[in-house]
Amino acid sequence: MPGLLRGVARTAVISGTATAVSNRVSRRQAGRWAQQDYGQPAAAPANSAPAPAPEPAAAASMETKISQLKELAQLKEQGVLSEAEFAAQKSRILAL
Repeated sequence: MPGLLRGVARTAVISGTATAVSNRVSRRQAGRWAQQDYGQPAAAPANSAPAPAPEPAAAASMETKISQLKELAQLKEQGVLSEAEFAAQKSRILAL
């Protein structure tokens, strides 16, 4: 049974991460389409500095990361995740 719970927990963490990434890609694509509708260039020139990320998107992303880290901590406390698994998932979430 612990192996099953570990697998379910790992799947939940991975799907949460995938959802966060998918949402970010969707927002970026919608922004590009909106720029094309207004006749603006879709991408900045290669020699210019990258535009700063919008503040609401960054806040939502941070909230998502925090909630995923809280879920990971709960799974570790319950004994579902080992220390090594916890560290690996934590680093993956923080790298996004």
